[in-house]
Amino acid sequence: MIRRLIKKVFGKASASARAGDPRILQLDAHGIQREQIHPCALKTTRALNAAGYSAFVVGGAVRDLLLGREPKDFDVATNATPEEVRQVFRRSRLIGRRFQIVHVYCGADTIEVTTFRAAAADKDAEREAEEGDDSRVTAADGMLLRDNVFGSQAEDAERRDFTVNALYYDPEKQEIWEWHGGVEDAKSKVLRIIGDPIQRFREDPVRMLRAARFAAKLDFHIDPATRAPIADLAPMLGRIPSSRLFDEMMKLLLSGHAERGVRQLRAEGLHHGILPMLDAILDNTERQKFLHAALHDTDERVRQGHSASPAFMLACLLWFDMRAEWRRNQANGQSDQTALYDAMDAVLERQRDALAFPRRFDGTIKEIWSLQSRFEQRNGARPFRLLSHPRFRAGYDFLLIRVKGGDAEAELTDWWRRFPDASDSEREAMLIKPQPGEAKSKRRKRGPRKPSGEAVIETKIG
Repeated sequence: MIRRLIKKVFGKASASARAGDPRILQLDAHGIQREQIHPCALKTTRALNAAGYSAFVVGGAVRDLLLGREPKDFDVATNATPEEVRQVFRRSRLIGRRFQIVHVYCGADTIEVTTFRAAAADKDAEREAEEGDDSRVTAADGMLLRDNVFGSQAEDAERRDFTVNALYYDPEKQEIWEWHGGVEDAKSKVLRIIGDPIQRFREDPVRMLRAARFAAKLDFHIDPATRAPIADLAPMLGRIPSSRLFDEMMKLLLSGHAERGVRQLRAEGLHHGILPMLDAILDNTERQKFLHAALHDTDERVRQGHSASPAFMLACLLWFDMRAEWRRNQANGQSDQTALYDAMDAVLERQRDALAFPRRFDGTIKEIWSLQSRFEQRNGARPFRLLSHPRFRAGYDFLLIRVKGGDAEAELTDWWRRFPDASDSEREAMLIKPQPGEAKSKRRKRGPRKPSGEAVIETKIG
């Protein structure tokens, strides 16, 4: 044990000496107190310290506390290997195949513990720790391959993406260790990449999207040297797996700062080719209005502490494509309902090839779309059945966005806003009565029940 501890301490010191020493800021220079750290993260760092390892709260949590924000997650970085971390914590689990991390459990809370990573000589290193993604990056044009290489804190800091994410907080001493000027950049609201921008973006083109997302989220401006190569290197995003692009775009669109994030994408020339549907929307005036209504609504929900659904956002992004497909099917002689369901299936499958979004979203998306025509049916028992639908609120929220985007009449949302809270007599008065002869002409004789037409619709969404 003593020999291993000496090796760790002096091995780390030797690596730090080669890479240069960190700048260590005391409490009076940064103002972050240990009481601001999540209790589970404190417990994790203290247990690792007691076992003879160094441990720091790292990355976005330190950055957010410096900026006076409440961190979403508290991650820990240590010089203990994953197996050694597992020995310290009984309630823990190894995660990942190529680069293992450890989830430490404290009641209902989870702390992600990552071993300091090395920048391997051949540059085949793990991409950003905070991504938590285990997909492999293809080796092409200098792009990184994932690698299970551990290293010193200095090396770990060097391979992070932006200076404000390369900050390490020691809760016991209440110190911040920085290697690349991240504290000053945070105070100046500057997003600066670590190392040569061209090389770092070529290693992992998704860093360009992260630059736009962090700039929007943190209200930072991108350092000119960091920004300079982005427009030229943007086509490299076409070589990134679609599933990874989808994850990164959902982070941006559901961040609570999506409106600014999309503007940042356009400013950096990154919007073309990332999401085909986004291209179509941003290049069409009618669709732009609808998109910004959807983004504004989602941003407000996130800022108010409400949930934001990827399925709802996908329903917004794909609405115009689905509606166009629906109309084509109707023009080809299909009934309204058959045309609708065929359109939904076709659009989702076509877009999945480009986006690789999970199939578990399909049901919610289809229900939101299906409900839109039912909001127009305000006669008989139909409004009452619609009120009891489990997706009523999501469908109504979508209808509100359509009105804000000029895609539906405001009178419709006003009617549905009043109807749920109206008295029985008021509801009866609000129902739209059929014109003389209309009901009779539409009534048909009851025959044997069969799984088609209206019966299918009521089974699926009613």
